[in-house]
Amino acid sequence: MLNGIFSGLADRLPSLLLGLPVILFSLSFHEMAHGYAALRLGDPTARNLGRLTLNPLKHIHPIGFLCMVLFHFGWANPVPINTRNFKNPRRDMALSSAAGPLSNVVLALVFAVLLRLSLWGTSAFFLEDVLSVLSFANGSVSSYSVGRAFPIIAILIYMLYLGVIINFSYALFNLIPIPPLDGSRIFYVFLPPKWYFAVMKYEQIIMIVMLLLLWNGWLLGPLQWLVGLLEGLTFSALGMRSGEPAGILSVIQYFIYSSL
Repeated sequence: MLNGIFSGLADRLPSLLLGLPVILFSLSFHEMAHGYAALRLGDPTARNLGRLTLNPLKHIHPIGFLCMVLFHFGWANPVPINTRNFKNPRRDMALSSAAGPLSNVVLALVFAVLLRLSLWGTSAFFLEDVLSVLSFANGSVSSYSVGRAFPIIAILIYMLYLGVIINFSYALFNLIPIPPLDGSRIFYVFLPPKWYFAVMKYEQIIMIVMLLLLWNGWLLGPLQWLVGLLEGLTFSALGMRSGEPAGILSVIQYFIYSSL
């Protein structure tokens, strides 16, 4: 089993390495969004504790970060929120909790637009490099040559692509209505208090069960399907599911995986 795990990690090495900066930024942006929303609703706790920052060291949860690296589904240290500072605690808690996943959806869309523009620029200025890699991938030539700038452009494009996938993944995962994820704060705020506290008593057990489901794939499969659906809809809306943009992205992915 361990051999299979390490083999899978080796196969995904480019995605793991290039995904790290995207993961750190996305986690930090998510938590900062929670804190900023809470501040706007009247609670300065996150600001007072220095959590309104993009510094990932302020937000990383070791296990949650590891899950993000391995599965692209994970969590960070929750931003502390004092509901006593809210005018309407139940409503405002739900709103501040929803700000995190919403911020990742916005990030995913921004990354998608930047990806579309980057692919357009690549087709305009790096077409010879793309065709050279494509010829090698098809077996038409025994070697290929690209300009010095192309590897940098390829890495940036691939990181933008990962930004779309990671942020959609993070948003969907955190909307699951089980503690300690954001979905629980959104969903349980509408439950009677006695039901809420009854569930929270078993938060650690629920978390362990969720990790097991994620590890054996029972939870991972449905989440990946949903992410694929959102990715497909977004790329289709930007004209990236057929024709030149999708083809260039495929060549970029091949170049990254064959180079690293």
